[in-house]
Amino acid sequence: MNLDKIRQDFPVLEKGVIYFDSACMSLKPRQVVNKINEYYNEYPACAGRSYHKLSRKVTEEVEKTRSSLKKFVNVKNHELVFTRNTTEAINLVSNSLKIKSVLTSDREHNSNLLPWMKFKHDIVKSTKEETFDLEDFKSKVKNVDLIAVLFTSNIDGYTLPVKEIVKIAHENKKLVLLDAAQAMPSKEINLSKLDADFLAFSGHKMLGPTGIGGLFAKKVILEKMEPFILGGETVSNSTYKSFNLLEVPQRFEAGLQDYAGIIGLQEAVNYLRKVGLNEIESNEKRLVKFLQESLDVDLIGVKDLKLKSNIFNFNIGKMNSHEVAQMLDSSKNIAVRSGMHCCHSWFNSRNIKGSVRASFYLYNTLEECKIFVEEVNKIKRLN
Repeated sequence: MNLDKIRQDFPVLEKGVIYFDSACMSLKPRQVVNKINEYYNEYPACAGRSYHKLSRKVTEEVEKTRSSLKKFVNVKNHELVFTRNTTEAINLVSNSLKIKSVLTSDREHNSNLLPWMKFKHDIVKSTKEETFDLEDFKSKVKNVDLIAVLFTSNIDGYTLPVKEIVKIAHENKKLVLLDAAQAMPSKEINLSKLDADFLAFSGHKMLGPTGIGGLFAKKVILEKMEPFILGGETVSNSTYKSFNLLEVPQRFEAGLQDYAGIIGLQEAVNYLRKVGLNEIESNEKRLVKFLQESLDVDLIGVKDLKLKSNIFNFNIGKMNSHEVAQMLDSSKNIAVRSGMHCCHSWFNSRNIKGSVRASFYLYNTLEECKIFVEEVNKIKRLN
């Protein structure tokens, strides 16, 4: 992987920024921005509503994106519904799937916790090493309708044993939803082999535009679900008293869509394919390993390097995480995340007020990490 060449595609890096906040949102390469501009400059019309050339071109590009994403995760019996993000994808399921009970892990992002609170809700506890407790899971899986868990954690980059989770759930005839917001950007996902019933993701974490994401769902399940948002482009016909829904996935894509975002996401997928997800993940792991071996700080979450990917999360004594983040930004333009990272429940249950999270992606280098180590050590001396 040619890091120097890759970095040239991200203009903001030319300004001396060390961007360690990709778990929140990735940077966008020139190619994605150019593709978005292509839509606005060359065919800025609606898809599926008109029969002129511009509209047909938009429809073609939208469906090309849908096809590219399905190939990206190797699905055959799933459909892809475009949503604004992972949050909306999960809410689509929570509002449209007829269930009564849900099981989650204890380290879920608010987006995969809050939508399930209206149901009977149980939680799988973590082990002492902060990993997913499969034995606790096995004891609880029989009592719920749906298992909704993250694929990779935005707390520490820990990837859950998703293959085992899906296998055990299906042996008990339970449905599984995976929150893949942190996994899609750099992990090879074969959804056909994994066989999860639902998989939600966000484009903004995988080099794509903001405000676009999606839900992969098994077609046979999706056909039984009722849309919770209705309007234009969800029906084939209507009267004053009734309507006929379109086939899936269109019946779940109400109103005018973010065509620019969808088309930009297509280019993001193309970019990731060219670089290679295995190469990207390898670079992330290399940087996390270097930091974990170079810094003596209070690590947050899982510490086993074999189980982690793109996140280095820590605290420095009793220092406020926001103050640490501000010092890193002020001194060397190092952008990190601070606080509870939308996982308030996890932090509150452990009486941790917050943390400093450095997260990496395909454009980050060892040289940047060395600068980070120097700055963190300077801050440590202030503690």
